[in-house]
Formats: sequence, structure tokens, C-alpha cells
Amino acid sequence: MPDTELTSWDSIKDKPSAGIHMCQIYSDDDERNDSLLKFLLEGFQAGERAACFSEKVEAEAIRGFLANHGLSYEELCTQAAFTLSGTREAYFKDNVFDPDRMLASLAHFHEESLQLGFKGARVIGEMMPEVQTIGGGDRLLEYECRVSLLLKTHPIAAVCQYDAHAFDGATIMDILKVHPLMVVRGTVVHNPLFIPPEQFLR
Repeated sequence: MPDTELTSWDSIKDKPSAGIHMCQIYSDDDERNDSLLKFLLEGFQAGERAACFSEKVEAEAIRGFLANHGLSYEELCTQAAFTLSGTREAYFKDNVFDPDRMLASLAHFHEESLQLGFKGARVIGEMMPEVQTIGGGDRLLEYECRVSLLLKTHPIAAVCQYDAHAFDGATIMDILKVHPLMVVRGTVVHNPLFIPPEQFLR
């Protein structure tokens, strides 16, 4: 399959057993929200568990969207099918970005999801630009590479969202190099810039 060949976004829900690591470089809130909501919905419809890390998405927006598709936000939360957390709470505990802690958390989330009877697990998280200035932030690319490696044993569907206006061009290019797939206008695209983690981490 050529690197630039397009894959249906909908096909993700048909492959819960496959680890999928995507990035979305978004330009506006509508673009970010559309992908986030669709990603969550497809997971719930496939019987998967989901977690969202964002400072910009309100629970009310998710609640209304799910209600329009016959799902109850409250029931999903009560059933441990959904967790909404702030980016800082999830990524920057004690004002430090710790890849080891995050990777352990992702592995636990996947294992626990299967133990609870879910068919799979998916995570969507928005990275804040302050990662560039806090302790451990210089390990961001290492973290993204290690996520790809983790998904080989813990097959989570993961989307990492980055605001194109909050990171400089060089950083965005580096981010693209560590994600095998990109979300572009609602479509999953094989990333021609991707460098396999085993090679990138040398």
C-alpha cells in the first residue's frame, strides 16, 4: 500500500484489535471537534472504551452530540465507557511531562478495558504548547515514538491533536515524523513523512 493512499476513517471501527496511532494538525476548533466527536462515537458504537484529554472540549458538547445519536453521556460515564479529563491533568501531573508514566497509564487503560468486557480501547488527546517549556517536555518525540511501539502489544486506537497555530513549523514537522497516520479533513491518511520508531529513536 503506498504511503499516501487514503484509508476510510470509518474503517477504524472495524479493526478494534489493531493498534492505530494518528495525529491531527488542526487549524480551527470546528475541525478539532468534528474529528474528536466522530472518533468517540465510532468507538462507542463498536463497543470500545474511550478516554479524551482536552482543555477545550466541554462535556455539554459531547453530551449533546451523543444524545443526537441515541447515546447517553451519563450512562457511558457510569459504565466506565468514557472518561473526560483535562490535558494538564492527564499529561502534566506535578507540572512534569513524564513519558514513562503516560505509557504505563495507556497500557493500564487498555488492559483494564478488556477486563471490563469492552472490545477495545481508544484515546484522543490534545497536546498543549506548554509541553515545550515544562520539565520532561523535551521527551515529547520520544513519547510519541514509544506510543507506536506500545500499540504493538496494547492495540489502542490513538489520536494526538495539535493546534497548528500553537506550535511552530519545525515542531509540527517533527510531530508528523513520529505518527504513521494523519487525520486530514476527516480522512485517515498514511503519512509519507513517518519514520519508524526503531529508526527515529537511534
